[in-house]
Amino acid sequence: MHLDDLLSSQVALPSIPRVIAMVLNELNRDEPDLRVISQLINTDVGLTARLLRLANSAQFNLANKIGSVSDALAVLGLDQVRSLATAAAMAGVFRNVPGMDMLQFWRYSLDVAKLSRKLARAARANHSVAFTAGLVHAAGELVMHLGMPDQMRWLNQQAEPITVRRAKAEQHLLGYCYADVGAGFAKSWQFPAAIVDAIQYQCAPFDNDAYEPLAGVVHLSAWRARAREEGLTEGEMADTFPDVVALALGIDIDEVLQQESVDWTTRQESEAMV
Repeated sequence: MHLDDLLSSQVALPSIPRVIAMVLNELNRDEPDLRVISQLINTDVGLTARLLRLANSAQFNLANKIGSVSDALAVLGLDQVRSLATAAAMAGVFRNVPGMDMLQFWRYSLDVAKLSRKLARAARANHSVAFTAGLVHAAGELVMHLGMPDQMRWLNQQAEPITVRRAKAEQHLLGYCYADVGAGFAKSWQFPAAIVDAIQYQCAPFDNDAYEPLAGVVHLSAWRARAREEGLTEGEMADTFPDVVALALGIDIDEVLQQESVDWTTRQESEAMV
């Protein structure tokens, strides 16, 4: 299927939920109104429930349980609420995707988000934006599985969806990969340009006219999380490490490979997304 046809498919690329569109519009204002954001989110019971499940999951390790959207806004801040609201909306529209293990997908996506936040700090990039970009960077994979399940079923037998070889396999078969599709998804859901560019160039951060540092952060984070999902050994990781991207960001290989410094996603966190 041609990329344009895929991105114009209502089955493959669901429209942004009205509430999320209004929330993102308010968040993009110079001075967002917390009361308006809280009221908007509260109009969608499913969205509210998912957001609160995520806010109370292990990744935030909060001493007190968050019981309302207004509490989440006060404790987590606008950037985190943007990420959580977006993730909750995605989890709602991408419920059952043929050929995808959704628990694995969200575990992997949350790992990339956490790694992106960590590496963005090291690279002196915006860590909140990096978290959101990492969280949604693989949304294109879901769109592709919905839009062309037969082709994806065949491709999954050659290279599973969450492996370091996946982008090249898709590029070889289709002429594009999940990054191109994900950028189209991000545009349709009104994501900021910085996140759209990070998703678009995540597989090849040097392909744009200017180097995209955030794309480099997502590239490294996705490589590390996929290597973990695939069970690569230390030697295999050292052999495939994206050293050129790391060098451009000023990030040492040890910062990426040190597992003890990574808050890997728990099953509870993954289950909060489905």
